[in-house]
Amino acid sequence: MNKPLMAKATAVWLVDNTTLSFKQVADFCGMHELEVQGIADGDVAPGVKGFDPVANNQLDAGEIEKGQKDPLYKLKLKFNAAAVGEEKRRGPRYTPLSKRQDRPAAILWLVKFHPELSDGAIGKLVGTTKPTIQAIRERTHWNINNIAPVDPVALGLCKQSELDTAVQAAVRRRAAEGVVMSDDERRKLVSTEQSLGMSAEPKMPSGLEAFTRPEKEEKPADFSDAESFFNLPQQDDDEDEDDDEPRR
Repeated sequence: MNKPLMAKATAVWLVDNTTLSFKQVADFCGMHELEVQGIADGDVAPGVKGFDPVANNQLDAGEIEKGQKDPLYKLKLKFNAAAVGEEKRRGPRYTPLSKRQDRPAAILWLVKFHPELSDGAIGKLVGTTKPTIQAIRERTHWNINNIAPVDPVALGLCKQSELDTAVQAAVRRRAAEGVVMSDDERRKLVSTEQSLGMSAEPKMPSGLEAFTRPEKEEKPADFSDAESFFNLPQQDDDEDEDDDEPRR
């Protein structure tokens, strides 16, 4: 086991009671540095009570002193023989009761924005069953009209690294099967810099190109015949004579 018990609560305690850097706390607790920064700002884990790793025999006080003196020092977790093999245990992902109602929204988001993911992959990410995923895919879920897609990472149902790993594995599987991905699916997998460099103009399907109206080419005016250009319409002789007579 490479991280302490109650990692988030331990991170809260270290942030509140030590001067360790965010990276040191993140490396020790198995979290992302931005998550630890969010704990310090009060945006992450609000209301979570700190868990003292020294009093619970998970960390030596000397390790904290070394880390506070050297920002590059990595804290070492105490060896716990009872925790050996805990990471290898397999089973369904546990979802807290407070977040179980958010699972349909996360499933709909994954189905909509990552159709390459299989039902098994979505079940592992969100901690749900295949019948529930199938019902949302086929829009036969009892509450489908009230479900809005929400990113499961934002809901706290999975980590961004876990989602990225699952998407990459699904892409490799589809490539091995010879499935060609569409342009929209490729845009979801490229980096932000590459996506911003892509052309923003939508491509017209080849089947609709035949129905587009060709633009009319404007021909320049032909002034080669100068006489026709200056030849104005002549009035009748009778009209000219009437104009010359004085009016009475």
